[in-house]
Amino acid sequence: MKKLLHLIIIVILTVFTQIGGIIYLMTILIVKSNSENKRIKRFLTFSIIYLFATFVIVPYLAKSFGREKVKETEIIKANTFFTKLLNRNYVKPELNRTLEKISIDFEKKQKGINLVYLDANFPFIDKFPLLPHLSHNDGRKIDLSLIYKLENGEITNKKPSISGYGVYENPRENEIKQFEVCREKGYWQYDFPKYLTFGKINRKIQFSDKATSDLINSITKQPEIGKIFIEPHLKNRMKLMSNKIRFQGCRAVRHDDHIHIQLK
Repeated sequence: MKKLLHLIIIVILTVFTQIGGIIYLMTILIVKSNSENKRIKRFLTFSIIYLFATFVIVPYLAKSFGREKVKETEIIKANTFFTKLLNRNYVKPELNRTLEKISIDFEKKQKGINLVYLDANFPFIDKFPLLPHLSHNDGRKIDLSLIYKLENGEITNKKPSISGYGVYENPRENEIKQFEVCREKGYWQYDFPKYLTFGKINRKIQFSDKATSDLINSITKQPEIGKIFIEPHLKNRMKLMSNKIRFQGCRAVRHDDHIHIQLK
């Protein structure tokens, strides 16, 4: 049973952090099962090695795989520190350069508003899945947050959930209800991100059509960007015309809580 438990922990850590399973295995080998205060020692050993690897070793090794951390600036920010702690913030250098150009263009339209990113990619190995995403596995994709406003209409950097996912800008009565279409076709997972908020916050903020359309227009004008995924009702509501903006398909999940962009 102990071996099975260790195996389960290794799999979970690998799935969510890519490197955690290897470090946990190292920890088991370093701190023997007959050690005094074994659990405390293993926890401390794992934590120290994991943090050192994540913030010192991994960024260096990732370069060999053609990836680097998302470069944060005064405008480009992670929605949560856990994105970086879990090694889900790696992209190709080309995508980093494109994000910088997007942020500069967007800042001209919305002063003081951040370009907030969510999940990107793991640091190593193409085709290694970044669950629950289907395609974040090659360093060429990243999710960006929608833009919101306060009750008085002022644009804000606040977001409606801790993770940045799962709080939808639902279709209005006269708009396409794509989630119902997909659900009727049997794609139960389409609505699943509503369980991944990790807590709803800032409940009084509202989706900003204008600021979000400004952001998407800054994205579409970049020649390096090949596709943008967002729900059909939001594309229609914001009158977005670019052929780069696509419907991601029912096999994926809803995109009225974030924007998915990817290189050509």
